[in-house]
Amino acid sequence: MSNGVIMTTDIDEMSELLALALQRSDRAEACIGQASRVDKLKRLSGGANMETWALDWQLGEQRIPLILRRLPSGKSESAGLDVFGQLELPTEAKLVQLAGQHGVAVADVVLVLSPEQDLGVGYLMTREQGEALPKRILKDEKFALARQKLAGQCGEILARIHQLPLDDLPSGLSDRTVDQRLEGMQASLDRYGNSSPVLQLGLNWLREHQPGNSRRCLVHGDFRNGNLLVDENGVTAVLDWELAHIGDPVEDLGYICANVWRFGNIDKPVGGFGDYRQLLDGYESVTGYRPDMEAVIYWEAYAALSWGLVCQSMLEMYRNGLDRSMERAAIGRRMSEAEIDLLLLLDGRL
Repeated sequence: MSNGVIMTTDIDEMSELLALALQRSDRAEACIGQASRVDKLKRLSGGANMETWALDWQLGEQRIPLILRRLPSGKSESAGLDVFGQLELPTEAKLVQLAGQHGVAVADVVLVLSPEQDLGVGYLMTREQGEALPKRILKDEKFALARQKLAGQCGEILARIHQLPLDDLPSGLSDRTVDQRLEGMQASLDRYGNSSPVLQLGLNWLREHQPGNSRRCLVHGDFRNGNLLVDENGVTAVLDWELAHIGDPVEDLGYICANVWRFGNIDKPVGGFGDYRQLLDGYESVTGYRPDMEAVIYWEAYAALSWGLVCQSMLEMYRNGLDRSMERAAIGRRMSEAEIDLLLLLDGRL
């Protein structure tokens, strides 16, 4: 059941429920009378915040590969909103649909689940072709040509995201000023005893060096290597929109350059595969506007601090016994990496 009641995870029962739900989709209505069933249902991830399932929808002679994103069993919709500001899944689905209508490479949303379908809170979308694992994208010879143009493509895609009309965006998107967000960061540092002088130093610098004349637009919020599907020709789809919000567009440009998302290729600041010039060239080719590098570095520092706060929260979850998994401890250990990244970014800027 949905909305806080335990949902089934039995593969056969869940497949039947999904097949019934999909019969109400627009695609099924266009194929009236054709048999519908769900095959090869498989859980892809075991994250605490979100479930991801792969399945094949057989509609008559068509085989349609799909992905289901839903809240974990037993969680209500509001319980799925963690401290990092995740969107409600129906809002995320609307946003993905809107982005696709404006030329952003995304999966096609097939169906948003409703309570009477007994499948919980979530939505179904097409399963696009491509690789998402950063290490493969960065090392596999298969993607050699794609790597040469990925940074420019990322700039172009971000430009299209940032041009989505504000009036068309679904309600529910966070819209806080930079000052309000920095205050939230300070509260997070204080909550954990302000144990990192480096993170506090970074926050102080961000307060003192806010870029002027920032614009407001849709910001993806988690646009990085790992949230992009890539094939031999480049990006096929942008994934994971749950951190989208209203903000400064340069935030996305700085975020993808954060060292944590370079996966060891520290000499290639854009996702481990490209350079700043390629990213900004791509962005300018669509918008006619080229962000200042100082603003990009500002948001790169913001991203480093944000990652440090994520690591700190994971560490506290482990220490407090809320989650004793190895994953929480390992991510918590990486707070020192965020501190080093901040110090390197601020060297000569203080």
